[in-house]
Amino acid sequence: MGSREALEETTAAGGKTIDPLLQAYRWMLTARLLDEKLATLYRAGRIHGGVFMGKGQEALSVALGQGLQVTDIYAPLIRDGAGRLAFGETIHDALRNCLGSPQGPMRARDGNVHRGRPRQGYLPMLSHLGAMISVVGGMLMARRIQGKPVGVGATCLGDGGTSTGAFHEAINLAAVERLPLVLVIANNRYAYSTPTEKQFACHSLTDKAIGYGVDSHSVDGTDLMACRNTIFEAIDQARRGHGPQLVVADLLRLCGHGEHDDAPYIKDQLKASPLGRDCLEVAADQLLGERVATKNQIETIRQEIVESIETAVAEVSRESLPCLTHYDWCSLSTRRLADGVS
Repeated sequence: MGSREALEETTAAGGKTIDPLLQAYRWMLTARLLDEKLATLYRAGRIHGGVFMGKGQEALSVALGQGLQVTDIYAPLIRDGAGRLAFGETIHDALRNCLGSPQGPMRARDGNVHRGRPRQGYLPMLSHLGAMISVVGGMLMARRIQGKPVGVGATCLGDGGTSTGAFHEAINLAAVERLPLVLVIANNRYAYSTPTEKQFACHSLTDKAIGYGVDSHSVDGTDLMACRNTIFEAIDQARRGHGPQLVVADLLRLCGHGEHDDAPYIKDQLKASPLGRDCLEVAADQLLGERVATKNQIETIRQEIVESIETAVAEVSRESLPCLTHYDWCSLSTRRLADGVS
């Protein structure tokens, strides 16, 4: 089975091929515009729970989702809207989970960020930082024990998550077992509002890899082309049997921790630094520089995405909500329910 990037050559609308860099940009822009729409719906009282935007992290996120194969395991976190789209999530499924439609992948049974399709290797996230590393590692070991093709497992983490016990235990086990695990860390300088200098004393998070015997990679998280090159290389190394790969991306979260947070703690000098570059703008410049798209084509793409999101919101809004007094609360793992929704 080929990579997501290879599949783009045959799944483009109208039978036309799409340049992988352009497809990555489309997913990035879709994630950004969908996040903005979700924030609007949240402020209007239509979404219960939290809305966590990936603004500033889309290049890093899409590179991981795009580099994986359809038979791999992907465990995204709250800011990985672009990676989710690249791995196959639809706008409709994202909206269904946020708006409570039982036609969504979680059947309206979980919070808006806890969504996925486990049987397809797309895992619903756990809120506990670092916890997804052990889940992905466990799935890789299960495949190995069962004699099935193992593939690559990938998940993401913020810089603060590297200070947790879950991170230590999971990456240590993955290293000992030489699991094909790719762990991508978005080093955005804050664990919610706690700056990195209050989290760890090492010079770089890549230093942590040394103690576990794990390969490490560093990348500018604002640069789409650099993220694709670095993460694709890490995935290839894991797939070729070189054990876990740790990727540390330097960037800045260009929004609050969630829509409830206006992030006054982020320093102005950081916003004005190269870390504060908007990866979406950088990606658009790269498309123009590589002559992959023109300014008019980029604007057309934006208009198409806006229309697609608005259409999806209207359609999902018409779907019936679950009836709490007559809803069948059987486990989602039962065959009847699991086979009932593709």
